[in-house]
Amino acid sequence: MAIRTTEAAVQGIIEVDSSIALDPFIEGASALVDDIAALDGSPNATRLELIERYLSAHFYTLRDPRPVSERAGPVSQTFQSKVDLGFNSSHYGQMAISLDNTGLLTSASKGKVAGGVVWLSDGV
Repeated sequence: MAIRTTEAAVQGIIEVDSSIALDPFIEGASALVDDIAALDGSPNATRLELIERYLSAHFYTLRDPRPVSERAGPVSQTFQSKVDLGFNSSHYGQMAISLDNTGLLTSASKGKVAGGVVWLSDGV
């Protein structure tokens, strides 16, 4: 597995809780990006790193959802959420899809066969 992104790069696009390690999210993203890199016509190294960065942030949001509104009294909080499956459920996953010119992430989000593998979910 080739890790392309760093914790600092992921933290540059998403605010993270310092008590939550990013390694598991980066590793999960890296495994998917390895599949993308193995396809004919795969993106260049820079784009692969960006896909991995945004996928890492997407996986992180599954663990720590993003608040979109907060109120101090009486206490209230609303989390960013989209009723959808796969990578379309977060802004970060949507960005990763838009960077992936191979279509693998689009297929994965739709539960379709890609590269001989049936993709059913994107959970880590």
